[in-house]
Amino acid sequence: MGKNNDSQCCEKFKSKIGGQALIEGIMMLGPNKGAMACRLPDGSIDLETWDENNGKNAPWYKKTPIVRGCVSFVISMTKGYKYMMKSAEKQLTEEEKAEEENSGIFDIVMYIGMLLGIVIALGLFMFLPKIIIGLISGIEEHRIVRSILEGIVKIVIFVAYMALVSFMKDIRRQYEYHGAEHKTIACHEAELPLTVENVRKQSRFHKRCGTSFIFIVLIVGIFVMCFVPFTVTWQRIVASLILLPLIVGISYECIRLAGNHDNLFTRVLSAPGLAMQRITTREPDDSMIEIAIAAMKPCIPADKEEDKW
Repeated sequence: MGKNNDSQCCEKFKSKIGGQALIEGIMMLGPNKGAMACRLPDGSIDLETWDENNGKNAPWYKKTPIVRGCVSFVISMTKGYKYMMKSAEKQLTEEEKAEEENSGIFDIVMYIGMLLGIVIALGLFMFLPKIIIGLISGIEEHRIVRSILEGIVKIVIFVAYMALVSFMKDIRRQYEYHGAEHKTIACHEAELPLTVENVRKQSRFHKRCGTSFIFIVLIVGIFVMCFVPFTVTWQRIVASLILLPLIVGISYECIRLAGNHDNLFTRVLSAPGLAMQRITTREPDDSMIEIAIAAMKPCIPADKEEDKW
């Protein structure tokens, strides 16, 4: 498989293991284990592992359609932020760590950043599109047209935002780690030994990526909002907030469908997310691949049946 080949011709099975790029590191979540590997300032690899319960003994809310999507989204966001903070802390020098422990400024800054991120995300992707389309004269009389236009504006804002932040050095490195994560999962799904050489040959594009999931959320949101009878902008904002768990739940089932089947419908469904990954993933260097392998290995269950998507 070539570096930029977005097909997965070598895939032997679909793994449950998923991951997230961190700051100079990668987190992986498997059926029974989770792991975070980070490159420390001295060049060594720091590895943390913990227990997970995503396998055959997972609780009902991780197995029930629609509900499992909402639960997975919340867990993913919570753990993602937790380990993003941890990975940032690991980049501090000993002097910076000692200073941070005494002042607590680092934690304060990170929590303020989290709150600002939530506010910006809600403003850009939920409020702003509805406000913009609400300014069009007579749009209140065309509920379906309004929903479609709001969705298009959301997608444009999302793509523009992800493209613009990719010019930031730190974000670009995260995109490279994102590519390493995808390549390592692809190598595992191809049932090849997890070596730097084998991982390097894999595709950096993956159907079950979070980027693809976000795109599906945006598309499903358009269809769901078509059924909302409200025409006043603030009412539509409130409705979209209330319906967000349903939209996320349906989107999760769609990405499972796309991941499990290969036909015209699922290829069309996956196409926007795979195209977006040309922005949100980059080709990693070998040191990044080493990190991805280190994070992946503890997450592979002894029973292969538990690892099947």
